[in-house]
Amino acid sequence: MAGRKQFDVDEALRRAMHVFWRWGYSEASIDRLTEGTGLGRSSLYGTFGDKSTLFRKSLERYAQTYHPLYDRALSGPHPGPGAVVAAYLQVTLNRIADPAVPDGCLLTMSAAQFPALDTEGQAMVRGMIDGVRTMLERALLAAGAGEREAAELALCTLATNKSLAVLSRAGFSSDDLATVVAAAARTAGETDAAG
Repeated sequence: MAGRKQFDVDEALRRAMHVFWRWGYSEASIDRLTEGTGLGRSSLYGTFGDKSTLFRKSLERYAQTYHPLYDRALSGPHPGPGAVVAAYLQVTLNRIADPAVPDGCLLTMSAAQFPALDTEGQAMVRGMIDGVRTMLERALLAAGAGEREAAELALCTLATNKSLAVLSRAGFSSDDLATVVAAAARTAGETDAAG
């Protein structure tokens, strides 16, 4: 039938997300996107719009896939801030260990290429990062951290999360990454004990 899509749109979007995840916005050329999705240019443009629109849809898909996992990990109850940090970063380690996805993190890759994004893409990346930071702060407060401590630990945990993504792309071992997580959780627990 005319006008009927002969491919799985959701699967094509998942594949496009992986192209942006692996290459970043700047290096995710239309040729790489067509090869990665298996779609011709006309199908790609006709279904998803231009590259910037496809990128934003890929970010949305990434958030829909991974943010619920972080939500569950942070829902608690947690005995203290160190347990919040450990639970949050364990989700990151699990994602990094998944052989079905590229190394690193699409959000981290996108933040690293922030100047290459259009205004809407920049706002979306920053909004997603700010949303994760807020999610962490709330969980840390619920685990007994004071307001200032929660704000500081949320920012440090967010930075640790992003560094895990970078280290994984550089080939650091899962043991190295687990060491980073254990140290971050231990430090958060010590901060709590000192308070």
